Amino acid sequence: MNIFTSIVIIAVAISCTELAQAQSNSATSFKVVPLGVKGGSDESNLSAYMVAAAGSNNYICMDAGTIHYGIEKAIRTGVFKGTVTQVLRNNIKGYCISHPHLDHVAGLIINSPDDSIKNIYALPFCKEVLEEKYFSWKSWANFADAGEKPILNKYHYKVLTATEEMPLENTGMSVTAFYLSHSSPYQSTAFLLRQSDNYILYLGDTGADTTEHAGNLQQLWTHIAPLIKEKKLKAIFIEVSFSNEQPDRLLFGHLTPHLLMQEINILSGLTGNKALSNFPVIITHEKPAGNREILIKKQLFLANKHGLKLIFPEQGKMISF
Repeated sequence: MNIFTSIVIIAVAISCTELAQAQSNSATSFKVVPLGVKGGSDESNLSAYMVAAAGSNNYICMDAGTIHYGIEKAIRTGVFKGTVTQVLRNNIKGYCISHPHLDHVAGLIINSPDDSIKNIYALPFCKEVLEEKYFSWKSWANFADAGEKPILNKYHYKVLTATEEMPLENTGMSVTAFYLSHSSPYQSTAFLLRQSDNYILYLGDTGADTTEHAGNLQQLWTHIAPLIKEKKLKAIFIEVSFSNEQPDRLLFGHLTPHLLMQEINILSGLTGNKALSNFPVIITHEKPAGNREILIKKQLFLANKHGLKLIFPEQGKMISF
């Protein structure tokens, strides 16, 4: 067995162990059901994460790339009972959409005929694309409450204001949105979910500040650093789309292991390194191609100088924090 293979086996074993530890922790604040975890190619496994307060079955869905197949997988693993349509209509109470790329909204659009009345939470740039390009009758029926007539009024747009908290109706949680840069000048969103005095941070697609020539992540880290130091932030969901071999000019607003750890170094400067030891960071949006996913895991574990608890979510398997 060569060193490369050993590192990969150890990395996968550690990630599975940490995932089990996170799930078995009785003092949890949130539960998360990944409906889709990848960043492309496989349309049955695209970014979507159902999040609920511990003890509740009322979820908000963070992005909505894959919905139906993800719920089906979660039913198979015993997370949900009933049919896909029942979970879709009754357990998902709304959607927080980070940006309007198809791998983050396709499930929402395709499943809209079977869905129930609920809210779509988004910053203005995202709401505008949903209204003008998707729920427009030119590309799909307008199931929303604004835009091209006839308006079917199934989905209600809740337009977020950056850094201002808004309640997530029927969930017992609230959300604060932050702008991200996703291949400048295009934008994405980070969502800080709060339940009582506990938080989870979910980032949509984002590039590093250095490659995006922006300060969005610096502003976000500055905001959440006190929450980490006070142990109120339970986890960060953040993308790593490519391995380190991807040239900067071909990142298109995404992160690599090197760039993520570069950002973690900046965060560590605000929190102190001790605060990040064993802190859960969930890696999202890996783009499958060749051995890229293996490389991403290897490179992340080798660069994990801060002792982060790196978790690689699996479709349909619940994680608790």
